[in-house]
Amino acid sequence: MPEPDAAAWRSLQARLAVRGERRLVLLEGARDLVMQWLQALMPSLELAGGLWVGVAEAAPDGRLTSIEPTKARQWLGRETSLIVWDGWRGNPPDAFAALSGTLKAGGLLFWLMPSLEEWGHFADLDYGRTGLDHDQPHPFAERMADILAADLSVIRVKLGSSEALALPELPKPIPEFRVAATADQRALIQKLVSFGLGRRRRPLVVTADRGRGKSAALGMAAAQLLQQGRRQILVTAPSRDNVSALFAHARDSLGDEVLEAGDDRIETASGALLRFLPIRDLLREKPEAEVVMVDEAAAIPVSLLKRVLLGWPRVAFASTVHGYEGAGRGFAIRFRRILDEKTPQWQSQTLSQPVRWAEEDPLEPLISSLFLLGAEHSPGDVPEAAAGEITIEPWQPAQASEAGLSDAFGLLVDAHYRTTPADLRQWMDDPAARSWRALINGKIVGVLWGAVEGGLSDGLAQQVASGKRRIRGHLLPQSLASHSGFPEAASLHGLRIIRIAVSAQARRSGIGRSLVAAATAGAEHEGLDFTGTSFGGSSDLYAFWDSCGLAFVRAGLQQDATSGEYPVQMVYARSAEGVSLVKQVRARLARHWLTLVPLNWKDLRPELLADMTSGFSSECWHSKSLPDAVDIRDLQNFGDGHRGFRLMVPVLRDLSLAPGVMSWIRRHAQANLWCRAVLQDWSWLELQMDGLCSGQRDGEDRLRTLVRELLQNGPEL
Repeated sequence: MPEPDAAAWRSLQARLAVRGERRLVLLEGARDLVMQWLQALMPSLELAGGLWVGVAEAAPDGRLTSIEPTKARQWLGRETSLIVWDGWRGNPPDAFAALSGTLKAGGLLFWLMPSLEEWGHFADLDYGRTGLDHDQPHPFAERMADILAADLSVIRVKLGSSEALALPELPKPIPEFRVAATADQRALIQKLVSFGLGRRRRPLVVTADRGRGKSAALGMAAAQLLQQGRRQILVTAPSRDNVSALFAHARDSLGDEVLEAGDDRIETASGALLRFLPIRDLLREKPEAEVVMVDEAAAIPVSLLKRVLLGWPRVAFASTVHGYEGAGRGFAIRFRRILDEKTPQWQSQTLSQPVRWAEEDPLEPLISSLFLLGAEHSPGDVPEAAAGEITIEPWQPAQASEAGLSDAFGLLVDAHYRTTPADLRQWMDDPAARSWRALINGKIVGVLWGAVEGGLSDGLAQQVASGKRRIRGHLLPQSLASHSGFPEAASLHGLRIIRIAVSAQARRSGIGRSLVAAATAGAEHEGLDFTGTSFGGSSDLYAFWDSCGLAFVRAGLQQDATSGEYPVQMVYARSAEGVSLVKQVRARLARHWLTLVPLNWKDLRPELLADMTSGFSSECWHSKSLPDAVDIRDLQNFGDGHRGFRLMVPVLRDLSLAPGVMSWIRRHAQANLWCRAVLQDWSWLELQMDGLCSGQRDGEDRLRTLVRELLQNGPEL
């Protein structure tokens, strides 16, 4: 094995730095040969801020910081000069894409892998984490190998081969690349300052790809606003890590004016404050502020963004357009409608020039191509869908053309803010995946991705139900077995719908329901027991799945850390066993519902709670079909003001499950108050702070009015 030419590699690093470029170096061959070659090369290279992604003890150079792929996100916002990625230990796509974005100009990304010809059957150790099967071909890896083989910027080092290595000749540019604020950045800072000092209700939306200096601009603008008289600026984001760069640049810009600085706050000598609050804390505490900045807005549900928009006078939303954490285009599409309606004088600004590397850098487009970070759905001229023009058909992404795959994946990215490269791999490589697409005049306008789950042995199903075992995948059957208490759920076979998306131009044409109907028919044809889904609970999504015939079977106990949404699971069963299971699960859930809600779901949005509760029909009514005569008398006395609320809570709660009652209440002006006070056991102070009443007397009067109207005009009791 020839020794690496250390001088040539050092020269390559230097020439890449002055050009503002980075390179992927593919180290193909037996791992032991690759490690020997690396150990010979590393001492000669510039490794300041270098990373080794692999087993710490095997690092080829002691100067490299060893990290696990699962820790990749902790490096967002930092810079690295060199990364050595041991692909023999696994290749989680999200982590690989994320770390590539930390490489600065002159950076090299060494990737240790078998030869490209072997990728289609390479036993990637990361597959076990996601339940993928090594006995099947890996179309995702084969596709990446084809892309890498065709990209002339990739430096392929084939160890064990007689093929000579020739490093690229790179002439020095004039002028040389320097990391400095771009014209885009300077314009954004000026725009942010004008916005922050300007008139109310003119929100600013900032969009950019990675590496454009978006967060740095936010930080520098925040510093200028504090210097020019703003007293309190609040920052929120999906996590504190997302705003590290923002706070660092604000602190540097303020310099000696900083009185006190911590991880989540900066106070100036004049008493002005820049403070970070998680999105849920921001909305719960509602502190006063002249300006609110929302970074990585694409990863926050639009329903929460709307509350921020309406809650403060000046709000700036910044979002990544294409990224490994989930793309911002779906945010832009959905949020634009709210901005147009609520604040029609909103402004926008886009950053396109990269800061940390040159525009000619070949690594960014390569990573984007490998992981479809820039996947775009191109709607074209889609006519209004008439029933006869829509075609629904099974589809396999692994067999699609690159353009067709990018088009379909772009649809998923637009519709789901957390669609990532790992989803693309799962979609392409999972043999249990089932997909359908909707076409109008041959153009993709909708896509559905599902997976076959369940079929566990009776013994394993019993262990899952008892909490002794948890296996990879099979989310829906395992959840119903372990949380709902029915082991047979894990033994049944079902199709879980993972993602569904319809082009914005073709929505409200029944395409989503047609896709679900096709998947349901496909599941039945395959002999599966049920079709189901699990999603972050919201009233509009619940209404969609309900319209598709799916029944509510479970709500999760843990809120999503970012969105505050509870997982909701819904199922449509066709086989006798499936129908029996759903009936039992719903009956048991209805029996426990009034006890579970105040204990577990006090923060559930009242609109969604009303939908869920009204969905329990008379078949789930457990002890009686109607309130008895004593209950009716109590309800009349309460409505007339002669019986206190606290004594009435049990009767009012039971009334919520009576046939037709909650369906009537959910259309009433006091429906949210009913859900919060009666079902979720909120205190009068909490209700007052949420704007549902002005105090106990007012709240009770509103509920009494509702009960009177219910007795007079509601369903017969």
